[in-house]
Amino acid sequence: MSWLDALIMGIVQGLAEYLPVSSSGHLEIFREILGIDLSGAEALEFDVALHVATVLSTIVVLWREFLPLCTSFFTLRFDSNFTYVCKILVSCIPVAIVGLCFKDVVESFFGTNLTLVGVCLIVTAALLCFAYFFRTRSENTHATKDIPETKADTSISWITAIAMGIAQAVAVLPGLSRSGSTIATGITAGANRAAVARFSFFMVIIPILGEALLGLKDMASEGYTSSVGAIPLTIGFLAAFAVGCAACKWMIELVKKGKLVWFALYCVAMGIVCILW
Repeated sequence: MSWLDALIMGIVQGLAEYLPVSSSGHLEIFREILGIDLSGAEALEFDVALHVATVLSTIVVLWREFLPLCTSFFTLRFDSNFTYVCKILVSCIPVAIVGLCFKDVVESFFGTNLTLVGVCLIVTAALLCFAYFFRTRSENTHATKDIPETKADTSISWITAIAMGIAQAVAVLPGLSRSGSTIATGITAGANRAAVARFSFFMVIIPILGEALLGLKDMASEGYTSSVGAIPLTIGFLAAFAVGCAACKWMIELVKKGKLVWFALYCVAMGIVCILW
């Protein structure tokens, strides 16, 4: 892999991890476009680096909310922040079950062809449209507005957390956007838009870090030595981190304004291209 390929893939990961267009799907698309052919271990190593970079960008952008959550949870304060972290942990159970019990099945969907990616992108578009029109109609009918931002996070109920967790587990398929699925589910459940975006970004931290640790364990047990190269790995990591920081901030603002429906048009167009490819 050249440094330019790594730069492009890092930018794609940084953008697509937060925008509702599927990072896994777009990584598959750009691997096809750029003609990148990595072995299983090489692809795992590079993907781990990119995903860890986007996790760090989430923590950096949302550090004011992240630090109090860690403090309350690890010091057992049993306050609202402690409850919030518990909701995040509960939301991670479905994807943990999928990752631990169906890992081989999920991995078999990657690197095959773009048909599945295209279908899942169209499904993502349908979810975004449903959330937009369902929520808009509900707000017009009941003449309601989002609750104040100072109390926004209280709108994430246990049921909403579990529903978003199930959506995250289903979104392991390439082309089915994790952020799009979880945010659309939370908005449809009636939660505050900004709160849904923050919860969606927090709830992916544990699965990604867990997947990274499992990947490192697998590589260590197989005696794998890096063949991607230090320079491409570093460039990809830094690109994903920098672009991820910007995309995270942008996405939160887009969710607040309810503008995600426009990404549905992009997902449909890209999905058709993938199917016809």
